[in-house]
Amino acid sequence: MELTPSGYVDTFARDNLPPADLWPDLEFTIDDVNYPDRLNAATTLIDDAVARFGPERLALFTPEGEEWTYGELLARSNQIARVITEDCGIVPGNRVLLRAPNTPWIIAAWLGVLKAGGVVVTTMAMLREKEVDSLLELTQPNLALVDHRFLDGFSGPAASRGVEIIPIGSDADNDLTVRSGQKAESFDNVVTAADDVALLCPTSGTTGAPKATMHFHRDILANADTFARHIVKVGPDDKCACSAPLAFTFGLGALVVFPLYFGAASLVVERATPLELAQYAHDSGVTILYTAPTAYRAIIKAGRADLLSDLRLGVSAGEHLPQATWEAVHEATGLKLIDGIGGTEMLHVFISAAGDDIKPGAVGKPVPGFRAVILDDDGNEAPDNTVGRLAVRGPLGCRYLNDERQRNYVVNGWNVTGDAFLRDDDGYFVYQARSDNMIISSGYNIGAPEVEIALNEHPDVVECAVVGKDDRERGALVTAFVVLREDAAEGKEKAREIQNFVKTQIAPYKYPREIRFVEALPRNPSGKLQHFKLRDALKAEAAPAVHA
Repeated sequence: MELTPSGYVDTFARDNLPPADLWPDLEFTIDDVNYPDRLNAATTLIDDAVARFGPERLALFTPEGEEWTYGELLARSNQIARVITEDCGIVPGNRVLLRAPNTPWIIAAWLGVLKAGGVVVTTMAMLREKEVDSLLELTQPNLALVDHRFLDGFSGPAASRGVEIIPIGSDADNDLTVRSGQKAESFDNVVTAADDVALLCPTSGTTGAPKATMHFHRDILANADTFARHIVKVGPDDKCACSAPLAFTFGLGALVVFPLYFGAASLVVERATPLELAQYAHDSGVTILYTAPTAYRAIIKAGRADLLSDLRLGVSAGEHLPQATWEAVHEATGLKLIDGIGGTEMLHVFISAAGDDIKPGAVGKPVPGFRAVILDDDGNEAPDNTVGRLAVRGPLGCRYLNDERQRNYVVNGWNVTGDAFLRDDDGYFVYQARSDNMIISSGYNIGAPEVEIALNEHPDVVECAVVGKDDRERGALVTAFVVLREDAAEGKEKAREIQNFVKTQIAPYKYPREIRFVEALPRNPSGKLQHFKLRDALKAEAAPAVHA
């Protein structure tokens, strides 16, 4: 597909799009939806929203009692756009990295960057220094907006690469909140192309090297016009809550894009356990809750189904929703959880079902606007009830930033997700397994090779292999098989030492919950590590586990 003329001065994003012959086929079949060639997503999400729903409508609120109206969110995002353009010299096409937990200010910053024609790089606040440096090298941001509590582990790599940092949330003179207050509350949004890159979204890789998916301004709205409009049916009376950070596109859609597009409000929570989030949601009248199956299980197991009783909808994503979990929630609350499969490469959910269309045990059918098939090993469409690779097409698709792995994800125009599915006789897609080295634990995507790289940095680790172990609570446990050097002692103390070390190398949620010490790892005659044998060993519980 030929791109329209860009509105960007800095051409980095377009220069690093995949070659045209490696793009997925795009299909624009959304009913009554046409996106103009010139489109800034922030204009639609906040400027147009204020015009449609009024400046006094509630947009964001927190458990601590902070409330922002649509008008206040517009004013602050305009002020942030002025700070980064007038004070920092950001020009259209420059990358601006965000590092913060979920707060109203980071949502305003996200909108402000888009208003200024910047490309947002969303990152997890808990990433460690090595991870930060890899992302800086990959995305080459010109500016970083960082919560003042998360400057550690970021300032060093940023300084070495010449990235300017503005803290958020402190009382320092250079803080974004202070500087914004000194700016006018109006801003003329940059006129961007609908197919200008708006987002660079890092995704957990299965090779240990980071990837970033590239999404256009129109892609942001396409997810609202598909999943949010047709499945969740978000409306102005809804209040939304989500356990995922904005750095995950699941959280970005649930808390920012979908509510603003349809005039709803969002409960913004920095960090909470499943029970805490459910309590916050219950106390504040939330109508739509988005979280992982593990969270729903935890709430039901704690005997607090009452906290879900006032929800209009419960949405489950991030990992496979077992039928037993769906039935337990339905029995306890009457809720019919909406399951869905999506991904960073596709921005959000593309297969799902709601209400009476739900078939327990199946994920659902393609969301209006998308098509999906099952591919066999030769890349041909497989017949129904045959396990194969899930492939999808729609109004958006995978574009990796300057990455050869694009060739693996896009096959004959299809986005091939790395999941094994089957399509049953009724046209429902039924999850089978992941078909790569991705571990999905409590809704987090964790690339096994990335954990292996961190483990191998420990001086006592000779070699290791990481796989996922089925777990009723988390979906999967990150489990490491470790070969130690000869004079290193095995045991719980060593396991805890290794785990703590890994937490210093990569984000803590990725650390191996189980360490299994072994004398050797299984390899084929050519020396390739056989992860499948380790998964089999876990199922048979053939190796002793050390929990720490």
